[in-house]
Amino acid sequence: MAQSGVHRLVTANRLRDGAPVYRADDGQWVTSIDAAALVPESEGDRLLEEAQSGPLPLPVVAPYLIEAVREEGKIEPVTLREQIRAAGPTI
Repeated sequence: MAQSGVHRLVTANRLRDGAPVYRADDGQWVTSIDAAALVPESEGDRLLEEAQSGPLPLPVVAPYLIEAVREEGKIEPVTLREQIRAAGPTI
């Protein structure tokens, strides 16, 4: 089912190797943006707080919120910067 409008998700870089990762519904950090927990704007701050909590050291560096939409079952970041991060390294 398609979600309308812009939503939020949490992204960061994995501490071990710097890879972009996304916070999933189960609290795990995943490399696929399509597995990220996508929430309405009003729930973004709560999602970010959850991502920043937990036993230290966190497995990620500097989690932050980004805007994204779900289109045809895929999560698409709104900004070009985040589109590039989600697609992988550029050559």
